[in-house]
Amino acid sequence: MRIKELAEGRVRYGYRRLHVLLQREGWHVNHKRTYRLYSEAGLSIRTRSPRRRRACRYRSGRADATGMNDVWAME
Repeated sequence: MRIKELAEGRVRYGYRRLHVLLQREGWHVNHKRTYRLYSEAGLSIRTRSPRRRRACRYRSGRADATGMNDVWAME
């Protein structure tokens, strides 16, 4: 099936974008049929874990100055 080939090349595309690509290639397919074929083929967008939130868990506070010129800040 052409939808499977398109999905392999474009992993981050959902059924809506794949539907547009199919229309551009000349396939006259209803969007509901595109969704049905997309889900029957077992395709889905892979979820990404948010990296920003994970980084702030391990972040520690600012170290206190122990002597002169120990901590600098940009303003």
